[in-house]
Amino acid sequence: MKKVYLKKYESGGEILVAVCDENLLGKRFTEGKLVLDVKKEFYGGTLVTIDEAIRELKKATIANIVGENIVREALKEGLIHEEAILWVSNIPHAQIVKIKYPFI
Repeated sequence: MKKVYLKKYESGGEILVAVCDENLLGKRFTEGKLVLDVKKEFYGGTLVTIDEAIRELKKATIANIVGENIVREALKEGLIHEEAILWVSNIPHAQIVKIKYPFI
């Protein structure tokens, strides 16, 4: 079973979830001016199953998602759109931002 690293941050009613495929933690990818730095300090929380990560992503108001396995599953679950995936050195990265309405 494939695993991912998940780290959750909570502040002021916002829930930020950072998830990356297990094999990408601590690596840096560059392509032209683009840099994707999968830092242990930001992504390196708990090693969990992809199903557990998807449950947490569904609760997130902000999310950073890196890696083929977790991005594929987030796409299947309708959490992200295919056109919103940014590829850096063949590594997919997507973000989720849920804006609460009304803004005031």
